[in-house]
Amino acid sequence: MPSIVWSEPTFLLAAASIVFNPVAWNIVARREYKTRFLTRALGGKYNACYLLAFSIFTLGLLRDYLFAIAMEAQSTSELLNNALVHAIGAILAGAGVVFVLSSMWMLGVTGTYLGDYCDIFLDARVTGFPFSIIENPMYWGSTMNFVGVALWNSSPAGLVLSFIVGVVYKIALQYEGPFTNEIYRQRAIHKKLLDHEKRSR
Repeated sequence: MPSIVWSEPTFLLAAASIVFNPVAWNIVARREYKTRFLTRALGGKYNACYLLAFSIFTLGLLRDYLFAIAMEAQSTSELLNNALVHAIGAILAGAGVVFVLSSMWMLGVTGTYLGDYCDIFLDARVTGFPFSIIENPMYWGSTMNFVGVALWNSSPAGLVLSFIVGVVYKIALQYEGPFTNEIYRQRAIHKKLLDHEKRSR
């Protein structure tokens, strides 16, 4: 197994991008939820959500590009350079893409890109595929895709970066899950109060 050059600039940039993205969108989205600064600045909650969507999507493309060039700059592994590993990589990457794209289809733009932080809510919890077989399919599908691409390219550096992706998503979920649950709890309380006021009139 060839050694990884940890100080290689593209590797460090890719790792930094992987960590930065969820940190950035969580900070911005939480501030939007608490202050509505984007909604006020852009003239509406949908505009705020679409800006978040554009930013997250663009940062994701940059991260994927940095991941690709980081792998190219590092040595490949003969141990990983065989048909079985490549097949596993292709299956993982394919399944990951299916999970991500089907999640986006089920959630729509606002459901995918933190619409609930912008006061845009789904009518009901999504329980169909892929949510019926895996929790947080976008995050784990994305992680599977990274691992699959790393295996396909016989890249130890890619596997390390994929591990970082998984760890970062796992940590992000520890913050996002409870916060999102609290958003919906507050919404339910507010809706119940409004219903009570209507009945009292």
